[in-house]
Amino acid sequence: MTDARTDARTDAASAPSAARARSWWGWGWADAQLDDAGCAALGALLPGTLAKPLPVPQVRDLPVAAPAVTVPGSLAHLVTDDPHQRAAHAMGKAYRDVMRALRGRTARLPDLVAHPAGDQDVADLLDWAGRHGVAVVPYGGGSSVTGGVEYRGDAHRGVLSLDLGRLDRVLEIDRESRAARIQAGVLGPALEDQLRPSGLTLRHFPQSFEFSTLGGWLATRAGGHYATGRTHIDDFTQSLRVVTPAGAGESWRLPGSGAGPSPDRLFLGSEGILGVITEAWLRLQERPRHRASAALSFADLGAALRAVRAVAQSDLTPANCRLLDAGEAAMSGASQDGSAVLVLGFESAWGPVEDRLAQAVALAREHGGRGGEPAAGRGAPAGAAVDAWRSAFLRMPYQRDALARMGAVVETFETAATWDRLPALIEAVRTELGAAAQRITGHPAFVNCRLTHVYPDGAAPYFTVLAAGRPGSEVEVWDDLKAVAGEVLHRHRGTITHHHAVGRDHRPGYDRQRPEPFALALRAAKRALDPHGVLNPGVLID
Repeated sequence: MTDARTDARTDAASAPSAARARSWWGWGWADAQLDDAGCAALGALLPGTLAKPLPVPQVRDLPVAAPAVTVPGSLAHLVTDDPHQRAAHAMGKAYRDVMRALRGRTARLPDLVAHPAGDQDVADLLDWAGRHGVAVVPYGGGSSVTGGVEYRGDAHRGVLSLDLGRLDRVLEIDRESRAARIQAGVLGPALEDQLRPSGLTLRHFPQSFEFSTLGGWLATRAGGHYATGRTHIDDFTQSLRVVTPAGAGESWRLPGSGAGPSPDRLFLGSEGILGVITEAWLRLQERPRHRASAALSFADLGAALRAVRAVAQSDLTPANCRLLDAGEAAMSGASQDGSAVLVLGFESAWGPVEDRLAQAVALAREHGGRGGEPAAGRGAPAGAAVDAWRSAFLRMPYQRDALARMGAVVETFETAATWDRLPALIEAVRTELGAAAQRITGHPAFVNCRLTHVYPDGAAPYFTVLAAGRPGSEVEVWDDLKAVAGEVLHRHRGTITHHHAVGRDHRPGYDRQRPEPFALALRAAKRALDPHGVLNPGVLID
């Protein structure tokens, strides 16, 4: 199984001088966005969309106020008030961010964007911000889809976006322990490029891989592409270095420890409210050399879920175990006959994986799976299904932006639940969210589902919603649908997020899920480490 992202190259950073420009308002590269004709062609497939696409927003059309704060001369070389950078750092890349940009209703622009070059720069900026009541929003690749990198409210004198993009190097590789010390601002492709000469890989490939950073993965407990085994960034973390307003600290590098609560666990998933992760030691792996994949189809989604559970509860640990329901399979081109599709993939650095693939296929066939011949190459039936899914996976964010320009509501959300609750949860989300979209928009909606990660005790379903919006009120439509989805997840005890983080958008669901004693401890940690309350206000806690 080849993942196109593992061989990606970064020929430009996110700095303004880069040869290839990032889109300030939408996903990814500006030159990869669909043109007007492509947007219109996609919009024609969804009833109720606009007659022509909304124009691509321009920074020059935004109301860019003068910065409300200034830094002292000693810090001036670290910051900029360039309007383009301020606009690009104002929001993440969720649907509601894209649509607000298209409608000219961006979030509050940061007054300044800082580019620290090391720990001391970070400490100096935090010290200045604390003394002057300036909110500091840590910023990695800007790919947040939960409102994690924007400022909401007016409780602070100003807002500083702290872009860690200059901290982008692999500083040290310990080949004997198979680990590396890596700066937090490195983007995924640049990280893998620097590890490649050693023959090692982090093997962490979230869908945002090309446009997200190590620090962002750590701060949000990101999940990678791989369906089983080590896939969350937690699994790879050996130690962290964090700069907080109360001081800097670094945990010991250890293969394991029972010495009290883990200091790393305090900062993994803390989303920048307690401190700024500047470096980490990460466990590495040998680069895979052996790969094999196959696809099976199922007439019944329930049978497909049972097949996936059987594979997850075996000791086969596939790299990919992606189940697409009929709608998701049709949308990606993996199936057009109403079948659900299971994509299986194995890889190894040490030896052939065909036997493990054959065992997984046999398990799936016991539950009604059809097909499963190894994907021998492009053009073969199984290979075509696998390639179609992979290609669609990489195109999806750009297609979402194109549909947003047509006034459609297009978004994804994910959760996780135990196997006993999973079938009812999936059915409730598809049924109730579809009905709500029909009621709110007056047009039929599509609610598709795929499983992205599977565990012996449960799985992570990932939902895609496509519906017509109300012209000018698309964000409000999505907010209403998001509330419906949150209620369904809470009722079925599904987590508010499996790997997209809490940010500001998931706060209502997180507040209901989080035990109150833990909330007390988190608030106490916030007061101790960030006494002026300037770090990413509004995320996780008030």
